Amino acid sequence: MRRRIQTDLSAPAIIAYELGCLGDFRFPSYGGPGGLPINIELLLRRLERDHGHGVNPLVLFTARQWMDELEDYWERGGGSPIPRTTGIPHNLAMYGWDLRDALEQTVDRFLSRLKAPKDGFLNQMVENDTERAALRIYPTEPADKRRRTVFDLARELGDEAPEHGIETLVVFLGANNALPAVTHLRVKWSEEGYDTLDGKKDFTVWRPEHFAEELALVDERVRGIKARHVICCTVPHVTIAPICRGVDGKSEPGSRYFPHYTRPWISDRAFDPDHDPHITAAEARAVDSAIDQYNDAITEVVRKARTDGRDWYLVDLAGVLDRLADRRYIEDPAARPQWWAPYPLPAALAAVEPPITSHFLNADGWGGRARGGLFSLDGVHPTTVGYGVLAQEIIRVMHGAGVEFRTPGGTPRPGPVEVDFARLLRRDTLVTSPPQNIAAGLAVLGWADEALDLLRRALPF
Repeated sequence: MRRRIQTDLSAPAIIAYELGCLGDFRFPSYGGPGGLPINIELLLRRLERDHGHGVNPLVLFTARQWMDELEDYWERGGGSPIPRTTGIPHNLAMYGWDLRDALEQTVDRFLSRLKAPKDGFLNQMVENDTERAALRIYPTEPADKRRRTVFDLARELGDEAPEHGIETLVVFLGANNALPAVTHLRVKWSEEGYDTLDGKKDFTVWRPEHFAEELALVDERVRGIKARHVICCTVPHVTIAPICRGVDGKSEPGSRYFPHYTRPWISDRAFDPDHDPHITAAEARAVDSAIDQYNDAITEVVRKARTDGRDWYLVDLAGVLDRLADRRYIEDPAARPQWWAPYPLPAALAAVEPPITSHFLNADGWGGRARGGLFSLDGVHPTTVGYGVLAQEIIRVMHGAGVEFRTPGGTPRPGPVEVDFARLLRRDTLVTSPPQNIAAGLAVLGWADEALDLLRRALPF
């Protein structure tokens, strides 16, 4: 079975839709049985279809079988051939990349890293998934242009456009310079080698001074791209993402932090700091402090560009997510800083029951959603309506900069330009009709996480 992953509902595609040009907007798509590297929603729906809402030994077998099908598709099946493409997409976003990746990654490097895949019995994850995904973004032909970086591609798009170049260039980089701290639950600060592709692999958080040095190189590359408007986005505080869940209550009254942060499927009662993966409150606070300094550096880059006469803007996505942080601020008024105010969700989202929140998504057992809705089942990336919120913030700045929005028929749209959230809700199956076996699915993920970790420590593979 082939199922197209909905990249037409990414934040850039949502903006293109509201601009009235989605039909001309080029973006990658990922087919196959379940995304790249994995679409957790499709996995849970397969388990729900075959086994209902509970957990039994056959659930683990079916999960492994589904992941084996996915691995075979990308490594040996229909998704394995290298695409032969020449056109440059308008959406050049790539998951998992930090600043250095954007500065250096090329098709030549992707191809050099593709190795003969191994079909391990236990480890069924797609090998080289980021390289395989990038080869659907980067043009692979002609062969003599395989050394272009993402900034080279953007520059070519600008040079091809009439007069002013790219109408609006959105730069959203930097989150992955800190996100591994919560996805890996390990804080390893950058050291020598942070500025090389091979040397940076073990680091999960960049020291602010290292981030600033990388950002200066990004600034230089962006300045070389012909664009009428440039929008830079701040880095959200990664400890708000529900991939890591605070346990044991807040460290102290009015604190932003919990004593420990662990996986969302580990309950407060079951958490054991001597056994379960976690980061501490002190580590979470240090990571957030680093991100604050990243954002100071991004803000300064925009300020200097405007001083130089460039039409650059800042979108404070860190502030947006802070204002949507349920466990940190909304549920704990004593922790709110003076600047804090709740984020006003668009009317279509505010009317949804139960309320859409930043909690880890969960189902009610009756076909609906019990909580969450802003984050998808990986606990990191937004849902469709979450992407809509991000797109709305960028659209607001674009409209203020004088960008003209049109209907699909070409008629100019008066301001303010509002994202069609009713359309997004109709297509957001995680918000409207999530898999009802999420709790059971989390139990499967928890078992696999623990079992595979033990096996990897015991076996040489």
